[in-house]
Amino acid sequence: MIHQCAVIAYGFRYYYMPGLKHILSTFTLIPHRHRCSYLPSPSPSLVSLSSSFHLPNPDNLSRFLTGNCPFFKMERSWSGSGVNKNKAMVEHLQHYGVITSKKVSEVMETIDRACFVPDGTPPYVDSPMAIGYNATISAPHMHATCLQLLEENLKPGMHALDIGSGTGYLTACFALMVGPQGRAVGVEHIPELVVSSIQNIEKSAAAPLLKEGSLSVHVGDGRKGWPEFAPYDAIHVGAAAPEIPQALIDQLKPGGRMVIPVGNIFQDLKVVDKNQDGSLSIWSETSVRYVPLTSRDAQLRGW
Repeated sequence: MIHQCAVIAYGFRYYYMPGLKHILSTFTLIPHRHRCSYLPSPSPSLVSLSSSFHLPNPDNLSRFLTGNCPFFKMERSWSGSGVNKNKAMVEHLQHYGVITSKKVSEVMETIDRACFVPDGTPPYVDSPMAIGYNATISAPHMHATCLQLLEENLKPGMHALDIGSGTGYLTACFALMVGPQGRAVGVEHIPELVVSSIQNIEKSAAAPLLKEGSLSVHVGDGRKGWPEFAPYDAIHVGAAAPEIPQALIDQLKPGGRMVIPVGNIFQDLKVVDKNQDGSLSIWSETSVRYVPLTSRDAQLRGW
């Protein structure tokens, strides 16, 4: 029974609501890029995936699987066709306790997600979306989570690096937060995605920053960072590395913060703070599931 429960648990998506335990909201067999999205660690120590899962009483499991519970309906209404505007998406994320920062909510309302998803794709569903080349755009809740983790390092005039920038969405959000006196840099190793991401940004509220040059997207191996504009106050990595690349640590400014998923099959979203003396403080925010940070050829082969 224990092994069966472990398999079942891996198929659940979890949501966090203030004042409640981790809430089971959906059961699905469709692979998700991110899992256990709202499971904050009880302390800044490393957590295991097994300790992060919270299953309902087995006697009540059928209620969750059949949708006869309020949390199943909550998830369905959140990601259904009713969420058809960018502002409404942000309001839902606020309502369920995902977004607690006024600045993050303002930025996500300003940068319309619809500018960054493929044509014909529902832009405001809280789910990752395929964008081609074995890449995805992250789910809105993960964008919100990462923006909030990096908020103090995305103040006007600061430098931010977005590794695996994909559609350019998070890079555009960074640019809005650091402003024209700062620098937001996206690095993506698929040239076609770099071209399309620039086109996406040109349709968004971040277009003036792209034109002025404080926002830029480059073709490159994200594992090597982008030394030209280093050091960075904030670094975001949108793919999972087996270990934290030294090049990214070197390019992180003292006092800066990096958010990076680390692991292979089981991954943790690590928060890396570089202290003024150059030492690192590392803790796990949550368990996640990202595509791997790898070479361009390996990605195109499907790893």
